[in-house]
Amino acid sequence: MPTPTKTPSVISAKPRIVVLLGDPSGVGPEMAVKLLARQRNLDAARVLLIADPIVLAAGERVAGLKLDPVQVNGLDDLRFEDGRPSLITRDWMEGQKPVLGESNEQSGRASFEALELATVAVRRGQAEAILFAPLNKHSLRLGGLIHEDELRYMQERFAVTSFVCEFNLTGSLWTSRVTSHIPLKDVASHITVQGVGDAVKIIASALRRSGVAQPRIAVTGLNPHAGDGGSIGMEEIEIIAPAIEQLRAEGFDARGPFSPDTVFIGARRGDVDAVVSMYHDQGQIAMKLMGFEQGVTLHGGLPVPVATSVSGNAFDIAGQGIAKIEGLQQAFDLCVRMASGAPVRAPSRTEAAAAG
Repeated sequence: MPTPTKTPSVISAKPRIVVLLGDPSGVGPEMAVKLLARQRNLDAARVLLIADPIVLAAGERVAGLKLDPVQVNGLDDLRFEDGRPSLITRDWMEGQKPVLGESNEQSGRASFEALELATVAVRRGQAEAILFAPLNKHSLRLGGLIHEDELRYMQERFAVTSFVCEFNLTGSLWTSRVTSHIPLKDVASHITVQGVGDAVKIIASALRRSGVAQPRIAVTGLNPHAGDGGSIGMEEIEIIAPAIEQLRAEGFDARGPFSPDTVFIGARRGDVDAVVSMYHDQGQIAMKLMGFEQGVTLHGGLPVPVATSVSGNAFDIAGQGIAKIEGLQQAFDLCVRMASGAPVRAPSRTEAAAAG
């Protein structure tokens, strides 16, 4: 059983944030270097960068930028200087340059080991947030991950027994989902009254912390047209609608079930604060269409904020120096606000577009 996470008794006005380079074979190292080259980010937080030196050098070369970190040997020697990142290096790549543009065991092992060390820093009370540049789940599994995804891995590392869920943020709209990284053929069997309730409750709690007093939450159906009264499936009638009724009885402003192909029209208009979908692509496709480059993924239910951009590792443009970092910047800003105890307000579309 993992050691319970130590929650810092006093949160610094400048939170300590662990930053990871993501998958070495993708655009993550380039994105992280570009992020940390912005002085305003180093002025907003105390940053601990954990990296393989070859991967960091590759990211600097692709980005055309050079960082000026404070070298530290390990967490026992951790120290910070104002305006500079602290750097812990480990030779996970064994001196080999990353192979760009593809999933592979070497890159997966390096990104997985970095994530593990980041969780150690949090469990020891040495960091209040984790920000990682895009990972690749297949590479992570090749590199040693045995969990469904990195969220479930961190759930175990932090000894969290309650429900956890990925949130996605685009502008002021949030999403969560009942199931996540499982095969589509298994989704229906995982839709339960409790699962729908948990997904609504966890995002309602997060929205309240962000300053939304009474979150309005739309719940999708599972089937086309939300089942069309039972003619295209019974999950809406037998599971989802009863879950919504129970939630409303408990005081949650849960609405639906709505047809998955139209719910985001009203959500984009501002009719609700969040959408709870039944499976990954129901929400992700719509959210990425509405704000792919500015979108943020936040791992909900963990003891500290853990965030990244929604844009992915982009193997097709790795090494070209053209990766944009607006989403990663928004994720960093979110970590700063959450870790410092400030109100967590998702940026408007105008603010997101102007980031950086």
